[in-house]
Amino acid sequence: MKFLHTADAIRYPRMTTAELRESFLLDTLFHDGAVTLAYTDQDRAVIGGTIPVSAPLELKAQPELRSEYFCERRELGVLNLGGAGAITVDGAEYSLEKLDCLYIGRGAKEISFASEDANQPAAYYLLSYPAHASHPTRLARFAELQPVTLGSYETCNRRSIYKAIYKEGIQSCQLVMGFTLLAAGSNWNTMPAHTHMRRSEVYCYFDLDPAQRVVHLMGPPQETRHLLMANREVVISPGWSIHAGVGTTAYGFCWGMGGENQVYDDMDAVNITELL
Repeated sequence: MKFLHTADAIRYPRMTTAELRESFLLDTLFHDGAVTLAYTDQDRAVIGGTIPVSAPLELKAQPELRSEYFCERRELGVLNLGGAGAITVDGAEYSLEKLDCLYIGRGAKEISFASEDANQPAAYYLLSYPAHASHPTRLARFAELQPVTLGSYETCNRRSIYKAIYKEGIQSCQLVMGFTLLAAGSNWNTMPAHTHMRRSEVYCYFDLDPAQRVVHLMGPPQETRHLLMANREVVISPGWSIHAGVGTTAYGFCWGMGGENQVYDDMDAVNITELL
């Protein structure tokens, strides 16, 4: 398990590009036949990726968690970014198509991931936070989610927001999770930018052509930096940092948060003219 010790707002302005990437970016989460995990000091989130191919893969508790099993004191959100597959939780099997999202509550002991077709394997993105209450495992199917459409074609940010784990949806202890899909011809996400000190946020960019990139904006509103991000790469956003980006083409991104407030629109907006 990789550890990410993110910088604070005081040290951040002096960091090089390489230091920023080492501190805030996860670019090697998805590997065939493996479960890869990373732990960040931001709200003690665990972030992971797995691509089961020929055989199911089990989610095990890493020694660093000091727990008997992964969800002993944690809850977990899983979004399928690849082909059809199934997740088995304590003997119950949940079939997932692309962009289906599964919430797994605290106390689930045995969790494994599988693909329906090894030639078109599932690719599961994992986001977990500590949980002090237990909620039942539930599946949110992409086909049943009701998107909220925001932005416009004129400002290049026409996008549909799909909420899966949130206050009015699948109940959790502190995890909030969903994803956004940009319309063809649009490339801006999350505008206007915002911060929210009450919770950290994690972005996973997906459905991005290998030859394309997303320019992810981060930092305090008056001290912004950027990271160039490729397909299925993840960036961590502390509460003091904005999180927005523009791509060289349309794409999707999974957003997930943990902290003390589950209200989706809890944010401190920053007008684009205020950014420096």
